[in-house]
Formats: sequence, C-alpha cells, structure tokens
Amino acid sequence: MKFDVHVAMTWLLFLALFPMAFFWLRRVWRIVFKRDYSEVALKGGEPPPDAAKYAPYTAAINLVAGAIAVAVILMVIFGAASYDTWTAIAGSTIWMKFFADFIVSRHARPIWGKKEDRAKDAAGEARQ
Repeated sequence: MKFDVHVAMTWLLFLALFPMAFFWLRRVWRIVFKRDYSEVALKGGEPPPDAAKYAPYTAAINLVAGAIAVAVILMVIFGAASYDTWTAIAGSTIWMKFFADFIVSRHARPIWGKKEDRAKDAAGEARQ
C-alpha cells in the first residue's frame, strides 16, 4: 500500500468517527438521562429559552448519528463493508447530522412570525 493523499484522507475519516460518535452519544446521555439542555438547538453557543421543547429532536438526531457512526466503525474493523460503502455512509451521516442540527436550531428561533406577534395580531383583529 502506497501512502498518498487518498490513504491519508481515508484514515482521517475513519479516525474522526471515534470522537464524533463519542460526542454525539455523550450529548444523548446528557439530554435524556441528566436532563441537561445546554446543548440543545444551539445558535451562537446559546440554547433557546425553551430548550426542553426541542430536546427530543436533538436527542434523536444525535442518537441516530452516533449509532450509525459506531456501526460504520464496527463494519470497517470487521471488514463487513467495502471502502465505497462505509465512506458513503460515514460522509452522508456527518452531513445529515449537521444539516439536521442546523434545522432544529433555526426552528427553535424563528426569524419572523413569532407566536407572541401572531397572538397580538389575532387579538387586535378580534377587537376591530
């Protein structure tokens, strides 16, 4: 085996799966069992005011991503998946986890049409 950029990137992806799986599963542990919502729907490092509302979504995203990462690690170690298969699964999992976290964090803080504004508008229309 010749060491080149391709081999280095493959090892980097494989070795990066270990800390990613650890942090994702640790986040599930903190949310579900410790009821620590400090890492739920983060935007700018801050959780939303109603973080408990979005905790199940964040926990599910992290649980699925962590479980897939652990499964990919085991598939690589035991030779159960070809290179193309495990890299596709790992790469797709990483990107989908980032996208899903982004969606939850933005959904927790709507830019416009907040509930308070809608309630005030509805009350104002009812009076007229």
